[in-house]
Amino acid sequence: MTIVGFVSTVYFAHALGPAPLGAYFLFLAYFGILNMVGDGGFGGAAVKRISEGKEQDEYFSAFVFIRIALLAISVTALLVVEPYLKDATSSGIFFWLLLALIVSVFSSCSVTGIYGSGKVGIYQISTFIDAFLRTLLQIAAVFLGFGIAGLTGGFVGGLIAGGIVNFRYLDLHLVWFRLSHLKSLSTFSFWIFLTASGSAVFCHADTILIGYFLGNADVGIYRTAFQLTSVATLTTLAFHTVLYPKISNWGVQDQKTEIENSLTRAFTYSLFLAIPACIGGWILGERLLYFLYGSSFVEGTSALFFLLLVQVVNVFMFLGTMSLNALNRPRDAFWITVIAATANILLDLVLIPVFGIAGAAVATLIAMTLNATGALILLSRIISVKFEYGAVKNIIYASSCMGISLLLLRFILPLTHVAAVLIMVIAGAGIYIIILFNLDREIHDELKNLSVNLGIPWPGWL
Repeated sequence: MTIVGFVSTVYFAHALGPAPLGAYFLFLAYFGILNMVGDGGFGGAAVKRISEGKEQDEYFSAFVFIRIALLAISVTALLVVEPYLKDATSSGIFFWLLLALIVSVFSSCSVTGIYGSGKVGIYQISTFIDAFLRTLLQIAAVFLGFGIAGLTGGFVGGLIAGGIVNFRYLDLHLVWFRLSHLKSLSTFSFWIFLTASGSAVFCHADTILIGYFLGNADVGIYRTAFQLTSVATLTTLAFHTVLYPKISNWGVQDQKTEIENSLTRAFTYSLFLAIPACIGGWILGERLLYFLYGSSFVEGTSALFFLLLVQVVNVFMFLGTMSLNALNRPRDAFWITVIAATANILLDLVLIPVFGIAGAAVATLIAMTLNATGALILLSRIISVKFEYGAVKNIIYASSCMGISLLLLRFILPLTHVAAVLIMVIAGAGIYIIILFNLDREIHDELKNLSVNLGIPWPGWL
């Protein structure tokens, strides 16, 4: 999904430029916040209860009922604030925003049932189809000249497609439920909702405040730079998706050893990608922004420097808060998230007017670090939080060697053409992999076995 979104943004940046792309990112920010209100935290609560394996149909049915009821609240909220959303009404995204909220009810109900049932493979396939079809529709619409309407319409089309895939494999049924099911979801969802509110701040507050203080073009530049860094989150997102229902189930069965070992490996393999992506991005980021998106987006280089660090810290924040929620500690996740979210807003208000989009990146980095630190401290009170220091040390060493090599190569190979930048990226990845695999045979053997089991040929020279 991340790769599909990355490739499509490259095309949209060249075809539309920063301002229309910024309007689309604002649409995503508004949708994210209003959809959070429409979910009310009940989606996470339903996944938790369904994953526990008891009265699954009843909890699913209770969630569907609540989700439809909350739609009325989110739509009403949108209609009330419409006069204040001048950027939304002037750019023509308001109608699509309303439609997306309605469609999201079907999409979220089907995905909650699938994910809570432990069908992670189906969930991931539907997510890919959502992103892939959305991208195809958006590219076609932009090519035909529909602009921002094409981007928002494609987003809605993707939601529908992903929902249909999940619905096709949904085994849960609508049945009569009791008041006790609503109470059980409500108790858990309250803290999930508050935690999600804090997460929404990290995802959307900087976007909205940049749009308020600066403009749509700056939003487009900032969010494009942020998306470029998202390549560092691929393994983190994968572990988050796979481990949440597993940790939830292990927690019910008091299997702490399985939780601790799985989380430890998740930290290691998330850093396996995040650290070299950060160092490589520092060296090649300006050239990547120029050749991938265009000269207008080079202004995001300073923000990119800090956003790459954000993705490294995000490994600990994302997996830490996920584990707290999965272990039935949403209140702990909420308190640390709300503190960090408040700090993020205050820092945004101070730094964006002075330092522009770089200020927003610094604010996010500080708040994310605060959130990650607090989440790990709270998690350590429940389980033993461990790190594979030897493996992490090898990752840092290999990444540093890669960085030094890229700096030396920059003096030899002028980065005046996209082919030169591509060669540098490939060379950097190769240097990192070779050094790391020679330093850490355990990582080498695990990835080799995974490749062989998936039927992917393993290069003999590795």
